[in-house]
Amino acid sequence: MTLTELEIKHCEKAIASFLERRRPPAHIRDQIDLACKIDGHSVEVFEIRPVYDDPSKKCESPVAKTTFVRSKSHWKIFWMKRDLKWHGYEPDLAVKSLEAFFTVIERDQYGCFFG
Repeated sequence: MTLTELEIKHCEKAIASFLERRRPPAHIRDQIDLACKIDGHSVEVFEIRPVYDDPSKKCESPVAKTTFVRSKSHWKIFWMKRDLKWHGYEPDLAVKSLEAFFTVIERDQYGCFFG
């Protein structure tokens, strides 16, 4: 089940606040940028960089993902391991709000999200 329209608006507000704090300065955003997307009941954070051998193209690298579990009213947190699969983030498997998710990935206690 996807997020409701009201939940999407709340997500967009939380995403805007996170990106305002974490995006790189405007003058280097053509070299590296940070973005988020809402897909169904998940929010994904990813970096955008030029492709190594063709700087006219951009590639997206996943940073973190959270999925809303309606039955439990919480957000599960995932990070992408080197096997290129999403894994539950062990220190904080779930949080109660999207804002708490952004707090966890900004803190990045174990260097799983931003290294």
